Amino acid sequence: YLQLPADLTKMHLTDNPHPQVTHVPSSQSGCSIASDSGSSSLSDIYQATESEMGDVDLTGLPEAPVDSEDEEEEEDEDIDRTSDPLLGRDVVRECLEKEPADKTDDDIEQLLEFMHQLPAFANMTMSVRRELCSVMIFEVVEQAGAIILEDGQELDSWYVILNGTVEISYPDGKSESLCMGNSFGITPSLEKQYMNGVVRTKVDDCQFVCIAQQDYWRILNHVEKNTHKVEEEGEIVMVKEHRELDRSGTRKGHIVIKATPERLIMHLIEEHSIVDPTYIEDFLLTYRTFLTSPLEVGNKLLEWFTVDSLRDKVTRVVLLWVNNHFNDFEGDPAMTRFLEEFEKNLEDTKMKGHLRLLNIACAAKAKWRQITLQKPSRDSPLFFSLLGGSDKGFGIFVETVEMGSKAAEAGLKRGDQV
Repeated sequence: YLQLPADLTKMHLTDNPHPQVTHVPSSQSGCSIASDSGSSSLSDIYQATESEMGDVDLTGLPEAPVDSEDEEEEEDEDIDRTSDPLLGRDVVRECLEKEPADKTDDDIEQLLEFMHQLPAFANMTMSVRRELCSVMIFEVVEQAGAIILEDGQELDSWYVILNGTVEISYPDGKSESLCMGNSFGITPSLEKQYMNGVVRTKVDDCQFVCIAQQDYWRILNHVEKNTHKVEEEGEIVMVKEHRELDRSGTRKGHIVIKATPERLIMHLIEEHSIVDPTYIEDFLLTYRTFLTSPLEVGNKLLEWFTVDSLRDKVTRVVLLWVNNHFNDFEGDPAMTRFLEEFEKNLEDTKMKGHLRLLNIACAAKAKWRQITLQKPSRDSPLFFSLLGGSDKGFGIFVETVEMGSKAAEAGLKRGDQV
């Protein structure tokens, strides 16, 4: 197996394509990644939240047919074609069977979409996968029990299993089974390498992609030259890769491809390269995959807010977080307290413009809910206080809620409008 060095195994890839997002009702999911379908930049927050505050008046607009039956039938056919996994695999196989020189950009994109799901490619960046897809060769072994590599045979390729299972029998009597997505063969080096054990197929119709030693070494070695490792106390905590997005050379810089969780959080307030403009949005979408609690991020942001030079960057992160993933706060009492503390910090530092944006975002994203609070008697306290009314000229809002009280347990929060 191709393994990361020991000091990189704690890191998390940031270069994977976004996973498919499944819409789940907020009452059934505590994870905002499942319920938030999109993100927006800071420049969109004000316009988006203002438009969500009120109903849109559509009176007076002319009526017109939206879709014809023919168009609907065509759309259904398109959906059927794209949702058929067997058809998808047929397309991938057509691309694989072409010679490397005959593969088009579309073929490589099809292969890339398929290959990124396989474990053998998991620790590779998108650019490495793309180059490997352009040089890979497709092979099929029809019969079970066929020997692919003999013990002591000189290796010249790296193999990835696309279908079927192979077994490696080692000289000491041990054996190992590898299935779809696993790899075997050479390591990325030009030195002569020899097979340790016998590799044979366990089932019929085993399919592989093979990458020649020269290509495998060249592609992975080229990436190594383009990477910059950040070390702290002798341990690698971040790996960046140099990229150029166009041939003019104007859009180039380093993009984070691996890092420890702590270093990924710290990078939120660092300068981001022109080739990585959506780092904050990507982090907020995926942080639950490598952090146990959002408070790990929230506490750091509160700490950095006290530093004058970092205050604007911290505020930008929080505004994006609230606007794109409000469920992270609404469904978590600890995160609600974080938001209240952050709001108080904005008031104390007189950042009125940012405070207004925060309030608009919270008001626009909040959902209606019904809360039942039972009192043992008419004279017992409510454990919360209200503010507003007709004499004040604005609505009735919850001003304070006593921590740990029945009101807090029922779900009442400061800022709720009754």
